[in-house]
Amino acid sequence: MLTLKDIQEDPVFLTLIDNSSAYLRARGYTDHGLRHVSYVSKMTAHLLAELGFDDRTVELGAIAGYLHDIGNLLNRKHHSISGANIVYYELRRLGMDLEEICTIITAIGNHEEEIGKAVSPVASALILADKSDAHRTRASRIDSEERPGIHDRVNLAITDSKLYVDKERKMITLEIAFDQEVCQIMDFFEIYLTRMEMCKEASIVLGCRFRLLINDLEFLGQLTAY
Repeated sequence: MLTLKDIQEDPVFLTLIDNSSAYLRARGYTDHGLRHVSYVSKMTAHLLAELGFDDRTVELGAIAGYLHDIGNLLNRKHHSISGANIVYYELRRLGMDLEEICTIITAIGNHEEEIGKAVSPVASALILADKSDAHRTRASRIDSEERPGIHDRVNLAITDSKLYVDKERKMITLEIAFDQEVCQIMDFFEIYLTRMEMCKEASIVLGCRFRLLINDLEFLGQLTAY
């Protein structure tokens, strides 16, 4: 069975990730390279493991997280669908089981907030992992005399972020430390509100509630159990 290590050692995937990251960097987006996909891979697997899923599901989550942004190589718009198609053919090339490929590409194809949906445990964990990666280390910091774009401003304002599971309370929490001297929290919600709502839905699929804490203030907390 293919593992994350096999995927990471495949030169085709490394080239695809590098070039998709370069495309987004040229367009002024935050980091989507190895740092981002490695975080998303690790966190997707961590969420699934913490919630008691079997080892193979955890491994498939790690692979989906590592490959989820490859579609940005073609275009930012609908990159989840482009990426799912690319990943399908590349995983078939490597001889992966078709059912496992379906699990991975369904998750990849549904992580984009405009068109995605938390339709499975792996897809849900991937959504939460991807949307939680907000931090000043992601800022492109492109040299310019102009004020940084909103994506850079918001990420530069986030000095710390943690995503964690409380298994006893069935709660998934994203906790953010936000420097309001860099920009306003409203700037965060301008680009993250839809993403946070998506995290809320993903948490429900995983049998949990979602909490967003910014500077110890709760936003989007669910008051009823599901």
